[in-house]
Amino acid sequence: MNIIGIVPARMAASRFPGKPLHPIAGRPMIEHCFERAKMFDRWDGLYLATCDDEIRDFGDGKGYPVIMTADTHTRALDRVAEAAKLCAIELAGDDIVVCVQGDEPMLGEDVIEAVVAPLEGDPAINGTMLAVPIIDEEIYRNPDMVKIVHDQKGDVLYTSRAPIPYAKEFSPEIGAKRVGGIFGFRWKFLQWFTGAPESPLEIVEACDSNRICDNGFHQRVAPVPYRPYFSVDSPEDVKIVEDALADDPLWGRY
Repeated sequence: MNIIGIVPARMAASRFPGKPLHPIAGRPMIEHCFERAKMFDRWDGLYLATCDDEIRDFGDGKGYPVIMTADTHTRALDRVAEAAKLCAIELAGDDIVVCVQGDEPMLGEDVIEAVVAPLEGDPAINGTMLAVPIIDEEIYRNPDMVKIVHDQKGDVLYTSRAPIPYAKEFSPEIGAKRVGGIFGFRWKFLQWFTGAPESPLEIVEACDSNRICDNGFHQRVAPVPYRPYFSVDSPEDVKIVEDALADDPLWGRY
């Protein structure tokens, strides 16, 4: 079973144009993401996927394998699927394709392992998503953070930008989780996903994972213990990440 990783990135992010090459602690954000993803030592291939010459030139300069994709993609998973077709490895249906979002500069090999492990352990699982515990009410209420509700087996029932599961008073004990930007798919399932039309709940919630549950399928959550783990959605997030990197055990290893 092959395991490949695709790091999708584009300059035209609506909320933060030029985000992949924006410096964080003196290095472009995409460098943090790719170098940290490289620490997972079981890749059969790890690729940077982009439609932008600036990102390609940066990746080439660092020696990263770069796959140029169409400039019409608005969703990361569509770019990942195209790149997987163009990569140097001929994929079989049950092979694993991991989307490592290019705005997760605090990822580590632990979160990639968490996403891959269920797919390796159970052939009935077609997709996984990283689930990060929510311990702060501000994140619970933040519509930029996509929250997850799952069943007792760990299959995702619904994702929403609303604060779910609902509670009159927030506390970490309600077990709220948010989506981290690492997703695993069997290659055959990723192809189905990107070929299926947008679904009603996907459109209403602006959460493309709802396309899966809208069609009667499931992703398995990949939970990890809480640790500082911040995405970059806006320029204000850069300072948050830089402060957190000061105490991050991977900072200094790349």
